[in-house]
Amino acid sequence: MVEGSRPLPVRGHSVIKASLKTLDASPGVYRMLDEKGSVLYVGKARNLNARVSSYARQSGHSPRIARMIRETASMMFLTTRTETEALLLEQNLIKQLKPRYNVLLRDDKSFPNILVTKDHAFPQIKKH
Repeated sequence: MVEGSRPLPVRGHSVIKASLKTLDASPGVYRMLDEKGSVLYVGKARNLNARVSSYARQSGHSPRIARMIRETASMMFLTTRTETEALLLEQNLIKQLKPRYNVLLRDDKSFPNILVTKDHAFPQIKKH
């Protein structure tokens, strides 16, 4: 390194791969953070190691996910006893932290529409 120069920040796939060394197959919640410590994304997993390792792949991600991975400078993990616990924790953290890359659960003002069909022998309920 040249005197007076700063090391480049470590981000992206290398951060994610390094975090895999500390994870097991427990259910839980993970947070991806940028260089400033701002939360980019909150996710839940039935198996933290398997879910986080999917981000370590070099290809096959949508442009939005690839950008999120590139911006990731650190990760935080919370293990839970069950996947249901992880889901509830994830929802609460998303509402509290409002991460930039969580778009579906951030706004809790939307209401699902349910369609009940009567054109079968037994009525069916569908998300509409």
